[in-house]
This record gives sequence, structure tokens and C-alpha cells, in this order.
Amino acid sequence: MTVIHHTRVHRSDENLAREGQLAWHLAEIAADPVEVDADVVDMIINRIIDNASVAAASLTRAPVSAARQQALDHPVSVGGEGATIFGAPLARRSSPEWAAWANGVAVRELDYHDTFLAADYSHPGDNIPPILAVAQHIGSDGAALIRGLATGYEIQIDLVRAICLHKHKIDHVAHLGPSAAAGIGTLLGLDVETIYQAIGQALHTTTATRQSRKGEISTWKAHAPAFAGKMAVEAVDRAMRGETSPSPIYEGEDGVIAWMLDGKDASYDVPLPGAGEPKRGILDSYTKEHSAEYQAQAWIDLARKLHGERPELADPANVASIVLHTSHHTHYVIGSGANDPQKYDPTASRETLDHSIPYIFAVALQDGGWHHVDSYAPARAGREDTVALWHKITTAEDAEWTRRYHSEDPNEKAFGGRVVITLADGKVVEDEIAVADAHPLGARPFARENYIAKFRLLAEPVLEQAEIERFLELVQRLPELTADEVRALSIVAAPGVLAGAPAPKGLF
Repeated sequence: MTVIHHTRVHRSDENLAREGQLAWHLAEIAADPVEVDADVVDMIINRIIDNASVAAASLTRAPVSAARQQALDHPVSVGGEGATIFGAPLARRSSPEWAAWANGVAVRELDYHDTFLAADYSHPGDNIPPILAVAQHIGSDGAALIRGLATGYEIQIDLVRAICLHKHKIDHVAHLGPSAAAGIGTLLGLDVETIYQAIGQALHTTTATRQSRKGEISTWKAHAPAFAGKMAVEAVDRAMRGETSPSPIYEGEDGVIAWMLDGKDASYDVPLPGAGEPKRGILDSYTKEHSAEYQAQAWIDLARKLHGERPELADPANVASIVLHTSHHTHYVIGSGANDPQKYDPTASRETLDHSIPYIFAVALQDGGWHHVDSYAPARAGREDTVALWHKITTAEDAEWTRRYHSEDPNEKAFGGRVVITLADGKVVEDEIAVADAHPLGARPFARENYIAKFRLLAEPVLEQAEIERFLELVQRLPELTADEVRALSIVAAPGVLAGAPAPKGLF
């Protein structure tokens, strides 16, 4: 049974007891030794496969190479055996916080893994790198890893359901720090007090502005969740040593809610599982078929449908205007409502283009699909007919699509919208889509075979076939894995792949 935790700002002289604080309730959930349901276990396996897929595809990209080099320049800490780094040999390990950092960047770089959207938005698969890194370092088995990951997903999704960070321009990784710390607490079997302190520290150190996702978007977009995961590992380490954290971190009169979110008179109702209730939050999340912002997924699917039905729309000479009527979030974050000229700039960075729905819709309409590399290539973005079509596309907020975007009813929650295409001859073409084809309610919902197919597609250019099969066989036995097998839960690049990647030098 879901329990609603009412969270509000308290003055210091009110002396809010720990037992009444949101961070304490999150810690209680993490410490609850409830069994993990079979369908949740299956989905956790899917998402580990998904993370490995997108990490494989990004192994040679500059931000991933830089983060990997940073991690590999740090030795294994004395308290365990270290954690693996995506791409590196299994025996080449780093300290868990640095492994969480490097692997987190690899997972996030292409904006291509799972998502959950509600009051705020998130990529809950970002919990996997820090929790897995700690599991490898201290020698957890597969069953313990599953429990930790179920907690990480649950807590992040519960926070995202209730607390909006975006409207205050706080980056969504502020929900990830606490969830990863809680998941690590579950993994390690820590007590409520220790997890509570770790959650407070993790939140305190992971609140940052959304400028990382605004204007000319930099490579920090991929590093931000990795940093949150790294901070979560360090917060747990600190709490285990008996150190305390700012309290009450959410409700204090100088805390996060009062000064970073809705202010001193604010309150939130956070839905949490009750004592003994299974953690099933992961089942409400969904992955991406396409390498782009989640709000673009359904629009890519609609564009490829229109490409097949109305191929003449690919020619800008036939089109007067295209308006995407959509939710507030899509319009103002990745649409023309953001008022970012960079979203219409053919020389913009990949990170900027994957946050430009006018660009994405134009390319998908012309190409009839989307590719994680080719669709972002400078030559593709600069193509004359693409730029002409792209600059005819705008977005508009539609109240009904905004309502559906925020709906708590999964059967009507939607992330798409309605397109109105005015042709050069004055005729109008209209169509709409509610959810992406790969969504659980979409035309082709993702299942295990789809996750495996995605992994093979993205891994085959950089992994040997034997390595692909080794990883897939191992991960699908997750509940029964020994500690040594968990330490092998990574991917090793084919000979020569990493040698051709950038190897930048820095301070370390």
C-alpha cells in the first residue's frame, strides 16, 4: 500500500524529529529487507543490458574517454577489490567512486537509456553505475545487487513523481544523489541512521543549476549524473564512518525546499511504498529506441510514419510550416519555446541538437528514421534542404497535451502531441501520437529481445562476438551470480578500439 509522506518546510524552533523527515523515510525504505518481485528482477536485467548497450556505443567518444582516463589514473582503494570500467579489461579496476564516474558518463553520453517523467524527469538507469561499482568493490552477489538497484529506482522515481526541480532550474540529478545513496545502503545492508546521513549528504552535494541543459549544451550534460553517482558513493563512505550531514536537508528553514524549490510555504506529497511493500518503481519507467531526449521519441516515430505515408513532406519546397502542438515541457525545453537560437544552428553541438525537437523532427521526416551517430553528423545537420525544412518547424504548448504529460493515470499519460503541416499549396496535413512505439503502451513495446537487439546493434562495432555472448549470458543469470561473477559484469572492448580513442592527460 502506497504511503503519502507530506513534506513541508519547518522552522528550526519546530525541531522536526528525524522520524518525520523525508530523508528518514527514504532510508527506512532502503533498509526494508523486502523481497524483489520476479518481474522487477527481469526489468533490472533489461536495464543493465540497456546501460551496457549505450556505454558500448560511446566508448570512443571524447567525454567518455576523458572520464575513463580519470578513473584509470586512480588506483583501487584499500577497502576492497575495486570496480570495472566499461571498455577496459576486467582486471583493470579503479576505486568505486571513480568507476561510478567513468561508467556513469559512458551510460549518459548518448542520451539513449531509460527515462521516467512525472512532476520532474529523470534517467533512473543512472543509479546502476554507482551501485554496481560498490557491489564489485566490496564483493556483493547478484541477489544483493538486485535489491540495491530496486531501491535506487524506487526512490528516484518516487521523488520524481512529487517534486519538480525543473521549474526552479535545478538539474534533475538532485533526485539521483539520494536515490543512489539509498540503493548503496540497501546493497550493503546498512541501518536506517547511516543511510539517512548518506542521503542528506548526497542531496546536499548534488544540487546544481540547469544551465548544463540550456543554450549551448556542453559535455557536462553527460558528466552531471556521473558526478551525482560519485558523490553518492562518497556520501555512503562518510556516513559509514559515523559522520553526520545537514539536517533536515529537505525541510529545514535554510534547506533545499525553502531556498532552491517552492519556498518556505511549500509542501509536497511524496508517494512511498509502505513497510513490507515491494519496490516496483522500475516498472513505471521506459527506455529509448532512439538516441535523443525522451520527449523526442514519439515525434521521431511519428516523423518516420509520415515519411512512409507522405514522402513529399521531406522536400522543404512543398512545406510552408510545421507546428508541433505539444506539452509545456517539450515546448519550453526542447522546442522553440526555449528561445535558444542554438536549437536552429546547424553548427551546434550534438548535445544541443539532441535537445532540439525542430531539428530532430526535420531529420526523421527526411530520413524515415534516426541513427545515434549519422543523424547528428555535422554534414547531416548542415545539409541545405534539412536546414530549410528545420527552420520551418516550431512548437506550441497545448493545454491538453500538457495535462496528459502530467497525468498520474498511466493509460493517458502522454509524451507526444499533434503535428499540423501547412503545405505550400495551402493544404493541411495533421497527425498525432501519444507515446513512443517502444513505450509499454506503444505500437511495439520493448521486451527482452529488443534490449538484446539494441545491445547487439550498438556493441558489434566495438566488442568481439565472444564478449557480446559472454556478457549476455552472464547478465541474464543475475539473481544467481556469485561475487566474482558480479565483478565480471562489464564489457571489454575489442583489441585496438580504445587505442584509437582520445587519451587526454590532466592533473592526476
